[in-house]
Amino acid sequence: MNIIQKLALIIVLGLAACNPGDKSKPISYEKKTELSEISITDLKQQAINLKKYKGKTVFINFWATWCKPCIREMPSIANAQNILRDEEIVFLLASNESIEEIEEFRIKHDYKFNYTRIENIDDLDIQALPTTLIFNREGTLVFSEPGDRKWDDAANIDMILEITKRND
Repeated sequence: MNIIQKLALIIVLGLAACNPGDKSKPISYEKKTELSEISITDLKQQAINLKKYKGKTVFINFWATWCKPCIREMPSIANAQNILRDEEIVFLLASNESIEEIEEFRIKHDYKFNYTRIENIDDLDIQALPTTLIFNREGTLVFSEPGDRKWDDAANIDMILEITKRND
């Protein structure tokens, strides 16, 4: 991909992510991703077997170090993670940038996130950054939404709690 294509992609993703849209209901993609289809590694480049999270709700936020809406929503993700710390919820922040870029960001910011590297973002129908996917205890996608959100708002906390209690 040449530099012009990269810049065009960054602009398109940035504009798409900047549109807050209607946050009253999540957007459903035509492709229903299963948790087992996601390939992520930790920052030591070790594959993470997402099957180990069966029985837990899994919140995955796809982000990038250059993405202003991604960075804008991080404090609310951190607060939501703290509010929900006693629940069976796994929070993962996944970027397709290099391990070095993710690690540099992690060092500069005081978030207690489980940073990961997404290995197959092109296979997941991620149309903008940030995008958040939430999987139920069975590993089925039950929430998908591009754009940033205030995850620590009461309505969003309630929504996440509802997902943890549902049997879809």
